[in-house]
Amino acid sequence: MARRRYRVADTAQQLVGGFLLAGPFVVTEEVWVLAENMSWYHAVLVVGIVFAIGYGALYKADAGRDVDTEAEVAGIPVRFVSLMGVAFGSVAILAMALTAPDTFLVDGGILPDPTPMAVTLTTLKAITVGAIFSVVGAATADSVF
Repeated sequence: MARRRYRVADTAQQLVGGFLLAGPFVVTEEVWVLAENMSWYHAVLVVGIVFAIGYGALYKADAGRDVDTEAEVAGIPVRFVSLMGVAFGSVAILAMALTAPDTFLVDGGILPDPTPMAVTLTTLKAITVGAIFSVVGAATADSVF
């Protein structure tokens, strides 16, 4: 069976959906408080959830798409790699563009001792939380359009 070609337009569709659903969560204080209270294993679990949602949305919910016919890189479908990049990347870009880590963690006082390392680690955890929603938007946009 021939491999399905992956186009830049596919990533563009994912970007629209990913940014659309990520935005509200990047600017919500509760997400940053939640991230501050998460341990590293919570963050790893959330990353797994994002991967599962993305895979399920692309290859289980969409009957017209077969993982075995997708273009691959190192055995992983390019569409899935792109989806994960968009899911986490859109949240990270919005967080930095909107200065959310400084606004919530430093100026907002969520971190009692806002060292650069603490801000970075908490930001990474917040990105995982936002990616839950971003992956839904990105995968939906990819499947619908």
